[in-house]
Amino acid sequence: MASPVPNLLDVGSDSALVSTHGVVADLGLKSGLLPRQRIRAMVQRKMIVATEGILENQLQPASLDLRVAQRAFRIRASFIPGRERTVQDQLARLKHDEIDLRHGAVLEKGSMYLVELQEHLKLQEIISAVANPKSSTGRLDIFTRLIANHSDVFDNVASGYEGPLFAEVSPRSFSIKIRKGSRLNQIRFRRRNPTQDVHEGFLLDDKELRTRHDKSPLVDGKLTLRNGLVLRVSLAFPNAENDVVGFRAQKYTDTIDVDKVDSYDPTEYWEPVHRRKDGRVILDPHQFYIFASQEQVHIPPDLAAEMVAIDPEMGEFRVHYAGFFDPGFGFTEDGRPGSRAVLEVRSHEIPFLIEDGQIIGRLAFLHLSEAPDILYGALPGSHYQGQGLKLSKHFVPFQL
Repeated sequence: MASPVPNLLDVGSDSALVSTHGVVADLGLKSGLLPRQRIRAMVQRKMIVATEGILENQLQPASLDLRVAQRAFRIRASFIPGRERTVQDQLARLKHDEIDLRHGAVLEKGSMYLVELQEHLKLQEIISAVANPKSSTGRLDIFTRLIANHSDVFDNVASGYEGPLFAEVSPRSFSIKIRKGSRLNQIRFRRRNPTQDVHEGFLLDDKELRTRHDKSPLVDGKLTLRNGLVLRVSLAFPNAENDVVGFRAQKYTDTIDVDKVDSYDPTEYWEPVHRRKDGRVILDPHQFYIFASQEQVHIPPDLAAEMVAIDPEMGEFRVHYAGFFDPGFGFTEDGRPGSRAVLEVRSHEIPFLIEDGQIIGRLAFLHLSEAPDILYGALPGSHYQGQGLKLSKHFVPFQL
């Protein structure tokens, strides 16, 4: 059964603010990830606020883009505040350089920064939040994590939290330029029922995934499950234009402005990885690669998915910094899965050989409380719908 066609709504221009006037919607009654229309309700109810208001185009089908504020701090070490401290308390204990972002500034490769974000939260006791890097951030090998006050974990905001948000940012392959308003990460909100334990998850188990796949395919070809949908790396099948199966980041490049789209020549930043007859690639230690999955996937309207890093016993490398897939990703009119997952891969301390078809990650699917009012692919800026092997939106298409 094919998924419904995504509806096209007026999502506003870059400067359109989410209205806080008129009828204020509620957050619904069902548990799960909150969709776009319920996130808008959170803005209207001032559970999400920002110094200059929330923009319409920050609202994604099941997440909210977060924006850089006007200050960053170069710090000598990553930290987490812990239950007894605020981020500001911990920052005061570290020597740091303050950076003004109002007119843009360069964050150097290999350095660590703490960045203030414009958005502040005032969550209800049944609402918690989880953050992750945006897809374009991960494809530039920018390591970023959300930090909240009085927290002892990254990328998680406890239910009932009230306060500011910060991002830890460390460019790993390229120096980057950011400014006030740049978007590096996104946040999604989880509503639980009053009777639901605070640690209870929202993941579908493998039995549920198989049932959903039988009704409407989650993936083309054979469904392989292992606490989620198993993904395999494609190293043998070239794309339609050439025999490139991946890209490796160059070590010495110019700076990349994260707000520029279709602006950079990929040959100045990436080395193509060509198909080999034996379908193998040896990953160099500490090098960053972009590959694609063999599988084409589709995320149904009432589900989202996140990439789960490979199990440690399966290989000495990390896959995927940015791992959130909005409802509607991979949608096609005939209901067949239509987008590959792009895999961000970094080898650890030793060279590591990977082969075509090797398991490299898995997708964990999450319940939404309801389908969003618009799906991925219908929103402006859905750069990765229908993708194969694709670099971030900052680069023009690779030509050989």
